Amino acid sequence: MKLSTRARYGIHAMYDLALMGNDKPQPLKAIAERQAIPEAYLEQLMLVLRKEKLVTSVRGAQGGYTLSKAPAEITVGMILRALEGDLCMTDCLKFEDSCEKSGGCPTRMVVQKVYDGVNAIVDGITLQDMIASCDCL
Repeated sequence: MKLSTRARYGIHAMYDLALMGNDKPQPLKAIAERQAIPEAYLEQLMLVLRKEKLVTSVRGAQGGYTLSKAPAEITVGMILRALEGDLCMTDCLKFEDSCEKSGGCPTRMVVQKVYDGVNAIVDGITLQDMIASCDCL
């Protein structure tokens, strides 16, 4: 599985917000500069993250973005699903009738285990965990 640029940038932006704390909203431009993300692209990502209630926006001269929850309450899985949708690698896991072999497909079990494992991993990593173990800035 390969993380898209969208997913990587989203994780970096959320990590940045977690690291900066919620005392003061972070301007989009500052996040973009610190994380080397094109500002226009980051703006698109933040709109999605705000819609999914992972970040809050504050308007005005002192405005910017903050996390909508504590870093310990936001998982990497939440960020990835907000930006990428379901992490399912194949339609047959969601829709049994999507493939004529779905009932007896030898790879379905493998894909199911990979899907379950990936979800368990990304749902087990919070922004707080990342702060505690990563020196990415």
